[in-house]
Amino acid sequence: MNLQIYDIGRKIWTTKGEDLEAAKKDFIDCLKLLEGELGDKPYFGGDTIGYVDVALVPFYCWFYAYETIGNFNIEAECPKLIAYCKRCLQKESVSKSLQDPQKVYDFIVMLRKNLGVD
Repeated sequence: MNLQIYDIGRKIWTTKGEDLEAAKKDFIDCLKLLEGELGDKPYFGGDTIGYVDVALVPFYCWFYAYETIGNFNIEAECPKLIAYCKRCLQKESVSKSLQDPQKVYDFIVMLRKNLGVD
C-alpha cells in the first residue's frame, strides 16, 4: 500500500462520485494500517510522544473535513487511532498548536468551490 496520507486526503476533497468512494476506502485503509502499528501503545514511540506522533497528530484537525465531505466516520472505523489523537490533544503543547477543525473544513469548502468540485 502506498502510504501517502496527504495525497489520499487530498483526493477526498478534490473528487466526487466513484473517485471519492475509492479515496475514502484508501484513506480508511491507510488509517487502519497506522492504527495497527500503534497497537496498544499510548504513542507510536511507546510511552512518550515522539517524531511519528508529531508528524501524524496534525492530521486530526483535518478529520472533520474529510468526514463531512466524504460522509463517513473515522472513529467508527479506527477507534484506537481517534483515542490516540484525543490522548495527544490532552497535552497543551499539542492542542495549542493545531488548527481549529471548523476552519480547516471552511478552507476545504472554499478550495472545492474554486476547483469546481462543488
